[in-house]
Amino acid sequence: MPHDTDPRLLRAFVAVAEELHFTRAAARLIVAQQALSRDIRRLEREWGAALFVRDTRHVALTPEAERLLPAVRGLLAAYDQLAGAVAASGDRPLVVDASAPVSTGHRVLAAAREAEPGLEFVARFHSGLARGAAEVAGGRLDVSFGRVAGLPHAVRGGLEHGLVRYERAAVLLPEEHPLAARAEVELAALEGEAVYAAAGNDETAEWTDYARALFAGRGIELAAPFPKIEGEAEFERVVRKRGWSVLASEEFTEVRGMVLRPLTGPVPLIPVSMVWRRGLRHPGLAALTAAARGLAAAEGWLLRPRDAWLPEADRGLPVLPVVPGRPAERSGGEVE
Repeated sequence: MPHDTDPRLLRAFVAVAEELHFTRAAARLIVAQQALSRDIRRLEREWGAALFVRDTRHVALTPEAERLLPAVRGLLAAYDQLAGAVAASGDRPLVVDASAPVSTGHRVLAAAREAEPGLEFVARFHSGLARGAAEVAGGRLDVSFGRVAGLPHAVRGGLEHGLVRYERAAVLLPEEHPLAARAEVELAALEGEAVYAAAGNDETAEWTDYARALFAGRGIELAAPFPKIEGEAEFERVVRKRGWSVLASEEFTEVRGMVLRPLTGPVPLIPVSMVWRRGLRHPGLAALTAAARGLAAAEGWLLRPRDAWLPEADRGLPVLPVVPGRPAERSGGEVE
């Protein structure tokens, strides 16, 4: 057996061994099922042993796989311990996906930078948590922000997360739209309208999932899938050209020729959580947590109006905990 087996292959082996299902294991690892199957075949070739017995309905471990599984789990635990030890050094910049320049994540990052000027944070701007979670799982990001409940349960199992804020959902309308003159837009007023919510972009799948839950039973259509739109200028061009109304958040960049209006009747809320790799230890993570909890307490980010609406999957999310490394702040606990 080679001594330099790629840890990715080891994680693929453990995921399939624990799930006994290639589709669920692929979702847990945030990879395509075909890629996972290729990794397992490569590992079997490298080790010269069959690891799984597969048919159209079942996956089972071979005796050799059962023998090797404990050792592989131990090795991966050692990798994770090493990664945590390396990440604990404050000399390494913390790579943070703030989602967008106008966002809750960016506000938290700015507050952490102000509070801890001696720490280095490198900002990334990925539009969706589906991509951010994949980057965190792959070690290319340390922290991301977004709607955790929209991620597959298997993916969430490899992450730590805590609720930071309930953002109010809004709709971005062309200035000439009949509803643009209203201060708020009732959901019922959008009945029969097709609203863009990034359908067709796998990197923002959690957002499209939120839109489907919100639109269900209200007669609001989800705009047809469209290729991923890159950058603010291209977003503005495409949206204005196609005349779309856009499901958005109260934290949203300005778009020329369009107006942002909060939604009501009921008030839809978007839960934004901070997400990081399980086992990560870094003073920057503690600083981000302190900043997020401070903003939540000062600005009432976790307050919910009486007529609030949340998807079923988003109820009962854990509030962001205190991360060791800084003094505990005033709790920003969830308020009903």
